[in-house]
Amino acid sequence: MWPDTNVMYSEKDKNKNLYRKRTYYTLAIEQDVLAKDKEEAEKLLNECGINHSELDEKITEQKGGVETYIVDANYQDAEKIMYLGKVVYDKQNDEIVITDEVTE
Repeated sequence: MWPDTNVMYSEKDKNKNLYRKRTYYTLAIEQDVLAKDKEEAEKLLNECGINHSELDEKITEQKGGVETYIVDANYQDAEKIMYLGKVVYDKQNDEIVITDEVTE
């Protein structure tokens, strides 16, 4: 049986060996959302995350004959939703701002 690979080879590669290395990376994604309350924020944030259709070999370095065989991402863990602030009108500066005062 022949190994499944994206490495291109020809007659000049005769007697070379094919190697594969699997490397695990930690990827962190922080997303913010404006919502009326924590429950709505949780619903909206749970519908987002990694766009797996964009997760492909384009995120890898491929040079010197190295070709990417697989790119995969799996859910591991998530922190609790964190309150960052509230959108309010600042009368003193006549502008809309986000205050970090705790109002929840």
